Amino acid sequence: MDYQSLCMDVVELARQVGMFIKIEEQKVKQADIEEKSLNSLVSYVDKTAEKMIVEALSEILPEAGYIAEEGTSDRKGEQYNWIIDPLDGTTNFLHGLPIYSVSIALQSTKTNSETDSRTPSSASDSIDELDKERSEIVLGVVYEVNRDECFYAWKGGQAFLNNEAITVSTKSELQKSLIATGFPYYDYERIDAYFEVLKHLAQNSRGVRRMGSAAVDLVNVACGRFDAFFEYSLHPWDVAAGAFIVQQAGGKIFDFGGGSDWLHGKEIVATNGKLSQEVLEVVGRIGS
Repeated sequence: MDYQSLCMDVVELARQVGMFIKIEEQKVKQADIEEKSLNSLVSYVDKTAEKMIVEALSEILPEAGYIAEEGTSDRKGEQYNWIIDPLDGTTNFLHGLPIYSVSIALQSTKTNSETDSRTPSSASDSIDELDKERSEIVLGVVYEVNRDECFYAWKGGQAFLNNEAITVSTKSELQKSLIATGFPYYDYERIDAYFEVLKHLAQNSRGVRRMGSAAVDLVNVACGRFDAFFEYSLHPWDVAAGAFIVQQAGGKIFDFGGGSDWLHGKEIVATNGKLSQEVLEVVGRIGS
């Protein structure tokens, strides 16, 4: 698979969808807004954008399946699956705040010949768990619509922003770092611990920012604007593309416990690598 060529096709697609979203920004009315669940909003713009993406990707890679936020397609691919958030930052978009993005990642499931081909050793060691271990993100694109910034990376390559290679920051002290986060908006069971961590970071860093789009937060870590990012209660489509771009830019991705269950574990920490231990020690207080 030529991931570089495939990635550039997705870059062009993300830009086209971003143009559609930008045009529709002034047309959305209150009556167009639906509440999927507590504080989770959607409009025809999200749904139409996702249909555009799925239709185009079906032409680009016909054998692939989809993990898409709005459920346009539930087809699962044997080896490849696209992970799609057509509009990350919907609440910002609907309130007229200019921070939102299109996020598209490609996940590949390695064949048995690429793995140890082991079988489950116990009931807890399920086939699904083994499939997660065999899976990897091989391509990621995040298009920040209002700044016209397209971040992208593919397996075996660097990370880029509008054709320029990017890398994470080199900050090694939390006190001199700028941190990003996302506030809990429906899962409040850990909110007290979260705000204790937020207090510590506010007092021991150069500041904490909340942008409203996890994908944007992640790519800002990738290009060195932020030095670390953490959030919980996220979905694969929120983080897949951005996290991969961070990794290709030289950064590190973890769950709150310092492990690797960040894609499906609903919690993520992204750092420039140099701050990993210090940030994890703090964020780990939130627990799982």
